[in-house]
Amino acid sequence: MIWQLSSLFSSIAHANGTFMPPDGDTIAPLYDHLYLVMVLMSAIASLIVIGGMVYFSIKYRRQTGRKSAYITHNTTLEFLWSFIPFCLFMVAFGWGWYVYYQMRTMPEDAFEVNVLAQQWSWNFMYKSGKKTTADMYVPVNTPVRLIMTSKDVIHSMYIPAFRQKQDVVPGRYTQTWFQAPHVGNFHIFCAEYCGMGHSAMLGIVHVLSKADFDKWLETNPYKGLTPVQVGQHLFQQKCSVCHNPTTERKVGPGLQHVFGSMVQLQGQPPHLADENYIRTHILHPSTYSVQGFPKGVMPSFQGQLSEEELTGLIEYVKSLK
Repeated sequence: MIWQLSSLFSSIAHANGTFMPPDGDTIAPLYDHLYLVMVLMSAIASLIVIGGMVYFSIKYRRQTGRKSAYITHNTTLEFLWSFIPFCLFMVAFGWGWYVYYQMRTMPEDAFEVNVLAQQWSWNFMYKSGKKTTADMYVPVNTPVRLIMTSKDVIHSMYIPAFRQKQDVVPGRYTQTWFQAPHVGNFHIFCAEYCGMGHSAMLGIVHVLSKADFDKWLETNPYKGLTPVQVGQHLFQQKCSVCHNPTTERKVGPGLQHVFGSMVQLQGQPPHLADENYIRTHILHPSTYSVQGFPKGVMPSFQGQLSEEELTGLIEYVKSLK
């Protein structure tokens, strides 16, 4: 009975999109049914307890000339109100263990994606050598194993549609997996506060058909784009959390009119913002510390950008002049 009510409630919730995100993973329905059954059990228990309290408060309220009979205890009732919750607890425990086991048992033939988290972006690396930022591409109906680490602080990858949340820790690897049965796009969030740009550490999982995914792996994402367009694309993915393309400041300075100007540095003489300055600031940001901004906040992109991408970012900053 409870299972049927849960299935009905789950269908209604997913139909109107109000209560739960869509099921983007094969394990998501298992998790949803367990969660909704526990909600139903809690609601029924609350109704029994609160309803009983209200009923007995009215039935046995103090009245003139009336005295309640002295009652010691009822062995059967005391046994039932202990044994029934115990049985329900064991059902929830066993069910929860089964769902957890399914979530943590990773297929050996899973498609692997390496994930590098850093303030404040998600970086994905594939066996083919292809790299993406913010957007992860995976084939449909294929188990995908994520091997994750962090470059700076603790992050937490949260994909609501997959019911997945896994901490990403610096200095070690953590893992999780999923299998998306449907083509679609699903949001990625960071669920562990990681600094000023935490709320903007977003991403998208693009689940593609196998043919489209194979085609994507072979495609140059920058084909037909000018260096400035390449840089603009990368800026939106990697830099826009901390920098504006205008003069307005964020975590870091706005970049409009920066190229060709004399930048005021902390503890160093002013420096001309030419191509070498921008390149050094991207790859080795600790070399320079701009006056009025916290030191050591900007992460290094050494090893994360190809020469084409680095040139594109420099040309884009130059175009903002």
